Amino acid sequence: MNRITSYLSAVLLALSIVSCGQSVSSQKANVVARNFSADPVPQDLSKYSQATFAAGCFWHEETLFESIKGVIDGVSGYAGGTTRNPTYEDVETGTTGHAETVNIYYDSAKISYPTLLQVYFESQEDPTQVNGQGPDEGTQYRSIIFYRNAKEKAMAEQYIDKLNRSGKYKRPIAAQLAPYTTFWRAEDYHQHYIDHNPDQPYVQHVSVRDITHFQALHPEMIKPGHNFAGK
Repeated sequence: MNRITSYLSAVLLALSIVSCGQSVSSQKANVVARNFSADPVPQDLSKYSQATFAAGCFWHEETLFESIKGVIDGVSGYAGGTTRNPTYEDVETGTTGHAETVNIYYDSAKISYPTLLQVYFESQEDPTQVNGQGPDEGTQYRSIIFYRNAKEKAMAEQYIDKLNRSGKYKRPIAAQLAPYTTFWRAEDYHQHYIDHNPDQPYVQHVSVRDITHFQALHPEMIKPGHNFAGK
């Protein structure tokens, strides 16, 4: 492959990898109607602990966490804003105050909150990036840890302090800490998005890349059959 061909291939690839929000702009006609209710907790998940994180596009956050041993389920949604019953289109304007968020159900007997924090930070492309992750930029993609109690807040503060003192990063960790208030479940077509759209360019070149990178670093954490490197 000569230099011109290589350059053109790189340009075409870059053009195909749009942001998480731009990737679904053409899918509005396929949106499935949803039940606008805050904090829906399925009966079969109510016995599990919950953790709520925002860090860029919720598609790969949901899929990655669901691949971790001890995590029962992940739900994509919106949190951190003031608009009630936000739609995806509302949140993508960046004016609602919400961020794309994942609500995680986990078995605290099998995985601890600090371990979830480890997954959260180590899976980020750049935990020092403010208002975004990778190609996804804007306040709707900012990093937030929504704590449910003082213990979770303290553990998150300690973890962030440890990272800031580690010398690994030239800039401070960007994740905000905020008390959990309301989580709004995203539209049905966002749930398990990667499973339903494995060939979508953003999924292939951003989501799968980030998931595979983390899984390669911590194979001991991954559930059998959930390793993307083996697919």
